[in-house]
Amino acid sequence: MNDRSDDLLRFRPEIPTARISPNMSEDERFQNQTLRPIIKFQNPLLIAAFCNYVSKHKNTFYGLGAEKRLEFIENAIQRDIKFRNSLKGMIIGQFTIEEYQHYITNSSAFNKRMMNMVIHRLKDQVQILEPLMLVQ
Repeated sequence: MNDRSDDLLRFRPEIPTARISPNMSEDERFQNQTLRPIIKFQNPLLIAAFCNYVSKHKNTFYGLGAEKRLEFIENAIQRDIKFRNSLKGMIIGQFTIEEYQHYITNSSAFNKRMMNMVIHRLKDQVQILEPLMLVQ
């Protein structure tokens, strides 16, 4: 490995619940070894990007009820291609060269996994999004 790869791997958080077993699929292994730690590491940036997205959409998010906010998060990531590509770039940019080479073998499936994980992460943190926006 090179210095960049070593540095990237060193900064990633460990996720004790992300178990790796010999009988899991390669896609699941990639998700647990690579995607989950990167998404956890990038969490503050993902939240900031979402708050910026909300701001650019006239803060309508904050006038919505709880259920509609969850729908807003999902729709923003699934339907706004530019925003989704930005989020993917935040994650893919943290790949080592070896991880990127694995990613491109099945990028469509990995993109779907990534965005589902980001959606779930933002939904799980929806209660902290409003205070973050008010502080800015």
